[in-house]
Amino acid sequence: MSVQKHPKSPVTINTLQKMKREGEKFTCLTAYDYCSAYSVSANGVEVILVGDSLGMVIQGHDSSLPVTVEDVAYHMRCVKRGNQGSLLMADMPFMSYHNDHQTLENCAILMREGAQMVKLEGGGWLADFTRLLVQHGIPVCAHMGLTPQSVNHLGGYRVQGRNPDQAQEMIDEALVLQDAGAGIILLECVPTTLGAEITQALEVPVIGIGAGPDTDGQIMVWHDLLGLYPGRPAKFVKNFLKDEQGGVQAAIARYVSAVKQSRFPAPEHCYT
Repeated sequence: MSVQKHPKSPVTINTLQKMKREGEKFTCLTAYDYCSAYSVSANGVEVILVGDSLGMVIQGHDSSLPVTVEDVAYHMRCVKRGNQGSLLMADMPFMSYHNDHQTLENCAILMREGAQMVKLEGGGWLADFTRLLVQHGIPVCAHMGLTPQSVNHLGGYRVQGRNPDQAQEMIDEALVLQDAGAGIILLECVPTTLGAEITQALEVPVIGIGAGPDTDGQIMVWHDLLGLYPGRPAKFVKNFLKDEQGGVQAAIARYVSAVKQSRFPAPEHCYT
C-alpha cells in the first residue's frame, strides 16, 4: 500500500472540534523520530503525541518517571522535521509542572521545539495550571483515568472509575477542566460506559486509550501498533502489523480506517 497524502490543511484544535461536532472519529499515535512522524502523518493520523512512553519504548526504563523535559524536547525536534500536517502534542514529564513558574518555563521549552499542545496528567487539581497555560497561549490536553506518572500512588496499572462514586468524580472533574480551558481530555483505562458518558458530557474532543469505542478519538503507542514492544500487551492494544502484507505504512492506514469506521477498539479491547 502506498503512502496516502495528508490533507492539505494542517490539523488544528479547531479541526478536532469540528470533527467532534460532525461525529467523525479521529486518530492519534505516538512518534519519537523523523521517520515515524513522517509515516504517521502521511497516512492521515490527525494527532501525533511525543509521549513520555519514550522512557519505556526508547530508553528501556520500567516506567515513564525517569523521562525529562530535555528528553521530550529532543524527540519533539525530530518529530517536527518529519511531520506532514498532524497536530503535535507533547507530554509534560513527571514533576515538570510542580508550580506556576516551572510549568510555564517547561511548556515554553516544548512549544519552542514544535509542540502545538501540551498534555498534563491529573484530575481537577490541574484546573489552575490549565487556566494559567491557556492564558499564556498554550493549549492543554488533560490526561485522566489511569495516569502512568501516578502509578505508584494508584498501586499499579489498574482500571479507574469502576466505582460509581469515582466515576461521577471523574465526570465532574472533566467538566471542571473543560471550563478551565482544556482543549482536549484524554481518558486512559476506564470502563466503556464511563468513556461514553464523559464524551457526551463534554463539548471538547475526548481521546481514549482503553476507554471504549465511543470517545471522539483513539490513541495508541507506535510500538504497540506494530507489535514491537516485548512482553504481554495491555488489553487495549492491537497489533495492526500482524498479518498485514503491506508493511508499516499499511498497518498505520489500517489503524486509521478501523478507528474511523468504529471497528477499533472492539469489545475485547474494552473494560466493563
